[in-house]
Amino acid sequence: MSPRQPSVSGAALVLSPLYGGGPGQIGGTFFLITCEHGGKRIPVAYAALFAGQEGLLSSHRGHDAGALTLARELSAALHAPLVSSTTSRLLVDLNRSPGHRDRFSEITRPLPRDERAEIDARYYRPYRRRVEGIIANALHHGSRVVHISSHSFTPVMDGRARTADVGFLYDPHRPPEADLSRQWMIALQQRDVALRLRRNYPYTGRADGFCVGLRRRYPPEVYVGLELEVNQRYVTAGGPAWRKLRADIVAALLHAVGGRKAGESSKPTTPPHQAARV
Repeated sequence: MSPRQPSVSGAALVLSPLYGGGPGQIGGTFFLITCEHGGKRIPVAYAALFAGQEGLLSSHRGHDAGALTLARELSAALHAPLVSSTTSRLLVDLNRSPGHRDRFSEITRPLPRDERAEIDARYYRPYRRRVEGIIANALHHGSRVVHISSHSFTPVMDGRARTADVGFLYDPHRPPEADLSRQWMIALQQRDVALRLRRNYPYTGRADGFCVGLRRRYPPEVYVGLELEVNQRYVTAGGPAWRKLRADIVAALLHAVGGRKAGESSKPTTPPHQAARV
């Protein structure tokens, strides 16, 4: 991959050995996992622009620590496609709407319009098109789409401690999203009663984001978009607690959607399909 290419990966679309149906499906529901803030990489062409900003890149403003690890595990458990980026959100934020002021950071916002347009064309638009194309294809084939966007949040913001371990962001006016969030939370709380679980925290599910834009395009009957937010204190601590939290989140989701436990499988009935990399 050349330095100027977008850091976007798409997991292989394979027939789920856990459930019948097509790739990444449980019955008539197609699952898609994304991770917009999976890394802090800056392409070589823009390295000089970020000279001396290593601390900022390593902070919560540069990337969502641990989010990509969890996204990969969700993708593997559901046998669902994963679309992710390891390019820092400080270059361009893939989770912001096209016209949002904060799509470009204070570092890239002062660039000339043509340079911002080039960043947009190389990093922002290919990622968004890839996700939108997968969703459109699934809907075209008659599936309902459940899109889970994996994120993490800093434990302390503006001097105030966040009061949650896991947050589930959704639109409360879309019943399928509210229902899936509730079922996922119940299953997760049953696995660990000490976890602090909150809905639409530390952000509201209707604040600007990729899922929000997709909701405007598709009705709730066919598109369910959730943002999963995990407290980065688990990522920083690492070890058994972080591993257990990830395992519990994955197992709780499988339970919420009626799937079997990880490790249970039946033989696929059709050959796997591959998703092209962007």
